[in-house]
Amino acid sequence: MAQAYTQETAQHGGDAPEPTGSRARRLLDRLRSDRGIWRRGLVLAAIAVLLALVMTFHAEIPNRVGNVGSLLETFLPWLGLLIPILLVLALVRRSASAVLSLVLPVAVWLNLFGGLMFADKSGGKGDLTVVTHNVNADNPDPAKTAQDVAASGADVVALEELKSAAVPTYERALAGSYRYHTVQGTVGLWSKYPLSGTKPVDIKLGWTRALRTTVAAPGARVAVYVAHLPSVRVKFNAGFTAGQRDDSADALGEAIANEPLDKVILLGDLNGTMNDRSLAPVTSQMRSAQGAAGDGFGFSWPASFPMARIDQIMVRGVAPVSAWTLPRTGSDHLPVAASVNL
Repeated sequence: MAQAYTQETAQHGGDAPEPTGSRARRLLDRLRSDRGIWRRGLVLAAIAVLLALVMTFHAEIPNRVGNVGSLLETFLPWLGLLIPILLVLALVRRSASAVLSLVLPVAVWLNLFGGLMFADKSGGKGDLTVVTHNVNADNPDPAKTAQDVAASGADVVALEELKSAAVPTYERALAGSYRYHTVQGTVGLWSKYPLSGTKPVDIKLGWTRALRTTVAAPGARVAVYVAHLPSVRVKFNAGFTAGQRDDSADALGEAIANEPLDKVILLGDLNGTMNDRSLAPVTSQMRSAQGAAGDGFGFSWPASFPMARIDQIMVRGVAPVSAWTLPRTGSDHLPVAASVNL
């Protein structure tokens, strides 16, 4: 009886699972016999190629209409999110041409941002640690924000968007950690080391939103600039309105170019990323601490869901060792920090 059952099962195949290799072979055979696999999804393939071209030649996209080029460059890394979307659509369409075309945007994105995304370039603690933070004029708790920034242990702290009524609060909260400080207009700098040659920097606004001072750091005199460039807006009828920001960037770049000291650090909210060609008067003559020694993109704004790094630490004549963002405070920006060797 058992023998008959076994023979019957063998004859009819029973419920034995089919080898995985057979299913894979059938799928492969089906794809080989699918004559439309290369013809389908040509529109998706064209979009993938276009995406690669936009990322490659982003600097050639004109700013004449609504500053579209600068707007694109501000959020350039996020174009990579289109790649997995295109991949899913290509698989749904069973399009070999669309899948293969995605090699182009993947290669371009990795070339542009792979080093930021996957490489930790941090080298530990350097000679001087600096922090910059747009504290937000409407900050509900400036004293707590000041304490949070001081807890970073930074040697030099730059604050932007200081409301005059809140300045005494910041001064009291930071006095225990920083013996020296200066406030010029809506920007200020607190330091553990003596300051000299402090003066406002004219960035063509009609009021003071930038300063320059010399920090007598151990073994070196460092020119430190603090700047808060004008805000930009995205308007339906005007595009990316950044004209005033761009004029201020020109003025700030000129001031830094005329700086007599060899060692220079720029701290501030520049309302633009390192990719934005409109900040070239500044970025062309300085290195980004985050780009040279940071871990990841270091996005700083908005604090609730950071999408862009518009708060910058840039250097000239000093070597970035590490760069990072600090935990959220009562501001809509994250503080950013860097350590440098002098």
